[in-house]
Amino acid sequence: MMKLAAILITILLLWTIADATAGDGRLVYTQICRACHDTGVAGAPVLGDKTAWSPRIQGGVDALLQSALRGKGGMPPKGGNAGLTDDQIRDAVEYMVAQVK
Repeated sequence: MMKLAAILITILLLWTIADATAGDGRLVYTQICRACHDTGVAGAPVLGDKTAWSPRIQGGVDALLQSALRGKGGMPPKGGNAGLTDDQIRDAVEYMVAQVK
C-alpha cells in the first residue's frame, strides 16, 4: 500500500512540475524527491536524517546515483520523471547527501 501511495504521489507531482534545470539539485529535490524524502514514504530515507543516510552514503555517491537512476523499493527510476537527465539526478543525490554532512 505504501509503494502504491509513493507512486501515486510521484505521478501527481509530475503533472504539476516545471522543468528542472541541470545543476540545481535542490530544485530537482523540491520538485520530485521531497514527496517521499520529506516524509519517509515507502521507507525513503528522510532528508537530513544522518542515521538513515549514513549506511547509504558509505556505499558512495555513485551507488546512490545508480539506485536513483534505476529505482529502488517503492521509488521508480528517476523518481518517476524519465525526462530528467542523469546529471540532474546526480545533482539531486549530491544535494541530499550534502544535507547530512
